[in-house]
Amino acid sequence: MKTYKNLYAKVWEWQNLYLAYSKARRGKRSRHPVAAFEYDQEENLIRLQKELQAQTYQPGAYHSFYIHEPKRRLISAAPFRDRVVHHALCNIIEPIFERSFVFDSYANRQGKGSHKAIDRAQQYARNYKYVLQLDVRQFFPSIDHQILRQILQRKLADSQLLGLIDLILDSGVGVLAEQYQMHYFPGDDLFAVTRPRGLPIGNLTSQFWANCYLNPLDHFVKRDLKCTAYVRYVDDLLLFAEEKETLWQWQQAVIKKMAELRLTIHPGAHPRPVTEGFPFLGFTVYPTHRRLKRRKGIYFQRKLKKQLSLYRAGEIEAKKLNASIQGWINHVRYGDTWGLRRAVLKHVVL
Repeated sequence: MKTYKNLYAKVWEWQNLYLAYSKARRGKRSRHPVAAFEYDQEENLIRLQKELQAQTYQPGAYHSFYIHEPKRRLISAAPFRDRVVHHALCNIIEPIFERSFVFDSYANRQGKGSHKAIDRAQQYARNYKYVLQLDVRQFFPSIDHQILRQILQRKLADSQLLGLIDLILDSGVGVLAEQYQMHYFPGDDLFAVTRPRGLPIGNLTSQFWANCYLNPLDHFVKRDLKCTAYVRYVDDLLLFAEEKETLWQWQQAVIKKMAELRLTIHPGAHPRPVTEGFPFLGFTVYPTHRRLKRRKGIYFQRKLKKQLSLYRAGEIEAKKLNASIQGWINHVRYGDTWGLRRAVLKHVVL
């Protein structure tokens, strides 16, 4: 396997650092931390560049908060200057790993995304009788730093770059500790509980490293199990086959492979006929059509009602309300939702 050296200097090159800054601020320029950094952007970037060059850079503390859609999650936001560093790092190393990712991994990759993942899943549903849906239990809190570092080190042979990666990893230790329920694997001793683990949900690096972490599993499914119909979006996996028995066998093999990554799946997974439909990324997917999950429609109706009240009270502008509505329409139009859209939006008058 080819390894890459002399990468660290590329991270703090001015052109890369400014590109990283531009990416990090995109769509967030009105937020106070971004505006404060932008007020003296040249000086702030020069300071950051000098810290990286001298290897004196230290990440700041995370700001954590909960979201409740699609389910309750702890989101941990790094300070803006750290997000610039995350983008600068990913600009350099992401192309190296992207070449090794399987085609049917769809999360956080350029030219992919949730809608293409749904399209692919429905394509497979039209060609196979059964589907096995697997969901990794406590995925981001479970990611083991030692294993992740070993995966990254197979391609990255730059000690300074790996040092920066360690800094970012160490800054997230404990952030998701309360979200992780200890699971002991064969061979573990009592000290296994102290293993550094967890990637903060919200970091660009976390999203990218999640793909790196599950890449060995992707190749195992495609190469060793010879599953030709496979879709993964973050920690949601779909395997398709003509026979139930094949999927039962693959399930046991995947569970065993995941244990090598110190991961487990949610219990109760089993093969099902594709004609029954299967939930995936907010939709229920059938071979011939797809429907928005009911709770997704209810959630947006509640959100829209609240936003309309704020708009009528003059607390938000029509532009913000319209952007929210258009964003929802652009998502749900990928399902058979014409009637739902009419029902939800019929009383909206701006």
